[in-house]
Amino acid sequence: MILTNKISIYIIIVLTAMACQEKKNKQENSVEENTASQEGTFGYDLAFLKKYKQVIVLKSPDDEKSQAIVVADYQGRVMTSTASGDSGNSYGWLNYALIKSGENKPHFNALGGEDRFWFSPEGGQFSVYFKKGKSFVYENWQTPAVIDSEPFDVVSSDSSSVRFKKKTTLENNIGTKFDVIIERQVKMISKSEIKTRLFVQDFDKIKTTGYTSENAVTNLGEDWKRETGALGIWILGMFKPSPKTTIVAPFSKSNSEKPLLTSNYFGNIPDDRLIVKDSAVFLKADGKFRSKIGLSPKSARNIAGSYDAEKGILTIILYDLDPKGEYLKSTWELHKDPFGGDALNAYNDGPLEDGSQMGPFYELESNSNVLLLKKNEKLIHRHSTFHFEGEKSDLNKIAKTVLGVDLESIENAFSLK
Repeated sequence: MILTNKISIYIIIVLTAMACQEKKNKQENSVEENTASQEGTFGYDLAFLKKYKQVIVLKSPDDEKSQAIVVADYQGRVMTSTASGDSGNSYGWLNYALIKSGENKPHFNALGGEDRFWFSPEGGQFSVYFKKGKSFVYENWQTPAVIDSEPFDVVSSDSSSVRFKKKTTLENNIGTKFDVIIERQVKMISKSEIKTRLFVQDFDKIKTTGYTSENAVTNLGEDWKRETGALGIWILGMFKPSPKTTIVAPFSKSNSEKPLLTSNYFGNIPDDRLIVKDSAVFLKADGKFRSKIGLSPKSARNIAGSYDAEKGILTIILYDLDPKGEYLKSTWELHKDPFGGDALNAYNDGPLEDGSQMGPFYELESNSNVLLLKKNEKLIHRHSTFHFEGEKSDLNKIAKTVLGVDLESIENAFSLK
């Protein structure tokens, strides 16, 4: 009798535990399904990308809610990231329709992504985006397949980092061929390291995520020469615009009171969209007017960012900068000084002349300096991306420390003109 009672109690315990576990599983599945159905969340973008590509999810070493999605088929690019796990904001802009279609578009596949690898320069006699002898017009512009539609090979990966490699041959506008190996590592950054890199201390109440891409190009062919051209590394990040998003590009005054700024890439930018103040350039990032700016290495600082006052998201990029170095020029024309280009670029998308539009999105971009590589020599460029969410007063401290500008000045840069 006692044995029977013990068995009965045991069965009840087991059944109760099973029922609790089933309830827990249902709750977790419900949360996951609910998150995956909410556009704008990291969970939604993760579920979407998994339908079409193999994804690599990286997590911060000390905060598992700080995550990033990397796709090898898209040249090892960081598609998006979050500071708050599946239910958190997804920071990268994705072209859902193009990804879903699986098509290869002419000129450029604007798939999206927060950190993608490209080559500089885009235009000029050293460009690999215009075939030999072709004029610099849109019809002739073609992004090389190796950085547009071909996959990168995964070399190794762990929970917080992944390495890629790709071998390719390119030809520039004057017929110079480049045999190179591209190497790329994406690595999540811990909170303690973020504090060290950005010289900020108190953001324990702030949601944050950060990662670095370390990019390298090794010359496998003939020595690169000034007369025949070179390649630079160009990292571009696509983010979601809003009516209240502003790009901030701080500049150094060590060479001039005014920044060495290029702002006519796609024609002049109206004053209500671009303004230069004491220590920073401000550009509207609403995705409604096609405009691009660039800062010379003599004026640029190694940081830039944006602030979305609508969602309360502060974004920072940190990149390798050589103020005395040479940078390849990317404007669509023959260059008298092809080594006099920009270190930092920022872009706001908008309608083209025919009314069509790639985005909308906006971009924060950095370029490497140019080195005339001998055979087997390597060029390296590092580019880091950080996102912060929290109380405005706490974000303001970071903006002032890192960008040298307070959030009120960013938010009201154009309304106070």
